[in-house]
Amino acid sequence: MFYDQVTISVQGGDGGNGVVAFRREKFVPFGGPSGGNGGGGGSVYLRANGRINTLIAFSRVRRYHAKDGVPGSGKSQQGKTGDDLYIDVPLGTLVYDRATHDVLGDLVNEGQTLLAARGGRGGRGNEVFKSSAQHTPRFAERGEPGQARELILELKLIADVGLLGKPNAGKSTLLAAVSAAHPKIADYPFTTLEPMLGMIERGEHSFVMADIPGLIEGAHAGAGLGLQFLRHVERTRLLIHLVDGSSPDPLGDYRAINAELALYSEQLAAKPQIVAVTKLDITEAREAYAGIAAALEGGASAVFGISAVTGEGVDALLTAIIARLAELPREPTPTVETVLRPKAGESKTYTITLEASGRYRVSGEEIERLAVMSDWNSLESMERFERILQARGISAALIKAGVEFGDTVLIGPLELEWR
Repeated sequence: MFYDQVTISVQGGDGGNGVVAFRREKFVPFGGPSGGNGGGGGSVYLRANGRINTLIAFSRVRRYHAKDGVPGSGKSQQGKTGDDLYIDVPLGTLVYDRATHDVLGDLVNEGQTLLAARGGRGGRGNEVFKSSAQHTPRFAERGEPGQARELILELKLIADVGLLGKPNAGKSTLLAAVSAAHPKIADYPFTTLEPMLGMIERGEHSFVMADIPGLIEGAHAGAGLGLQFLRHVERTRLLIHLVDGSSPDPLGDYRAINAELALYSEQLAAKPQIVAVTKLDITEAREAYAGIAAALEGGASAVFGISAVTGEGVDALLTAIIARLAELPREPTPTVETVLRPKAGESKTYTITLEASGRYRVSGEEIERLAVMSDWNSLESMERFERILQARGISAALIKAGVEFGDTVLIGPLELEWR
């Protein structure tokens, strides 16, 4: 089976915890706090690798986790940052967030990387919280959990030329004849069950041709291998429409294929086509060629008669392909995140909602992070968080919303009792 769409789970490493420690050197009777910060968690990146041409590796491993950061230690020592994790994917991989279906990136060039899940921040040690009002803080922050998300990876092959045609139209035979590719060839429908790329070289010119599973009616709705086929021809610049000259209804085949293209995507249907009537080594096809070519004049930019078996007409077809490609602009390269940029300023806004269960939920990027990173086993840490709620106006907003003693307040994954 050809894997061209998979779902994977990725998670950045958790940040290391900050620590509570105090100086204990000889001759320093009142040593201050010296707890170091935890190291940040590693991030998960996707990286385009031209040596991979399928997503089959993700059928075996679907969960990926970067290394966690190391906790801080005494003597103000910061913990080690967790190692980043790089996951190689084929060129032409589109990345979607499964929850939102937003496109996160389009990896088309060798070595391009996409930040898939960010590592968590390291927690701050107690040395950071020393102040004129608090000389010996006995609390530290916990590390922030790494970002977790599910991704959909969708492979769209990158080729200059895509071969159109019904099953058994001769696509695999043509690709095998003009390139070093070795597609499986047999005389029954859907011999080609997975896309095949071939590099064609003619003098100083070269281009990539894709042989993709054949199309049938209803393909745009997922019939047969249709969606798989249509996904992969979207990136091509030129379509070579192969019409089986020995078919009982070659013109009907031609119209059916183009109808499926139009139903799937107007943009795909508008791509330039060159038509090649195949199997001229068969008497029926040779006799039908002239009529087919005459019927298609005006509807196609060019119509060629070929036999991939004997080589008849193949050179003329390749010459026409090279000339047409020279006229067509290359698709613009998508803009892809290649480096980890500094995180945008964290939002301090928040919302308060009363859920059907009678619990109050406080939502907000900053306050949820601070809640998760607070040490709820430390009275000082809890008191600090209470001061944060007051300083942000959240306590007053909760009271205004109707919160009462003993009510449950949800902040991120935490359930707190209002007192």
